[in-house]
Amino acid sequence: MHNAFFIGITHVSTLWIVLETHHSTELATKNRLVKVECLFGVSVEIQIWINDCHLCKHWKLQRPNTQDQRPKTQDQTSMPSPRPAFLFDLDGTLVDSVYQHVLAWREALEAGGIRLAVWRIHRQIGMSGGLFVNALLRETGHTVSAEEAERLQQLHGEAFKRYVSQVRPLPGAKELLDYLTNANVPWAIATSGRLESASLSLRLLGIEHDVPIITRDLVRHAKPDPDLFLAAAQKLNVEINDSVVVGDSIWDLLAAQRARALSVGLLSGGYGREELERAGAYRVYNDPADLLLHLDEVGVRTSE
Repeated sequence: MHNAFFIGITHVSTLWIVLETHHSTELATKNRLVKVECLFGVSVEIQIWINDCHLCKHWKLQRPNTQDQRPKTQDQTSMPSPRPAFLFDLDGTLVDSVYQHVLAWREALEAGGIRLAVWRIHRQIGMSGGLFVNALLRETGHTVSAEEAERLQQLHGEAFKRYVSQVRPLPGAKELLDYLTNANVPWAIATSGRLESASLSLRLLGIEHDVPIITRDLVRHAKPDPDLFLAAAQKLNVEINDSVVVGDSIWDLLAAQRARALSVGLLSGGYGREELERAGAYRVYNDPADLLLHLDEVGVRTSE
């Protein structure tokens, strides 16, 4: 007989999760709880109906006494839902700069005597610079020292400056950020790029200094580690579980999952819908303009 989990959600219809094994149950339950809390913005009560299950001990939960079920009071059932906060990636999410970065990396790598096809470079865009270099060189069999990897990143930064005149804001990016600001929805930017290169794109968006910006320079590890998004949520003074990560690469979405945040994927960075969904995207949209039209699907009320 399958293990059945009953999740009662305030103001939301009952949800049953049926899973095959204890191992997969533990993992899937944790992920599902995070998504449910972020999506609906309501408190979640868990009742596990499994006897002698190691998960009950792990979660320190016991089978509830069904005779002690009290009806919710008015104060409990009418609590307002928290507004989600938005944590945006930058390149490929708000600005159309992915392919300029690809070409800049190709220049940097060729200057270091390494030749790679453009499509291979594109597949790694979105990772931190150090991991990016290591991942690419692993495919070619090259090895580089920490100093050489740092030099390649410097060459990339210099090359990107020559391409930055071709970079444009993605359709709807400014309008999306303006809407969130006017609706008092907190948002921040968390990018694997360093401040020097990110500042060029930020100016195109007209982003002011009062907006929280977390760059590679400010955290120990960048994507696919969750540090950037965790730091951005902390900067906004919001819980990461109440945040929506918006990104265009699988590395953004993997970092969001590791941070325990809901994630939304955009096709504007060149990754496909199925790839983004497999990486954890709850919803996938074409670009910021498309997301703006569907904000109600990710927890922002556009009308009462």
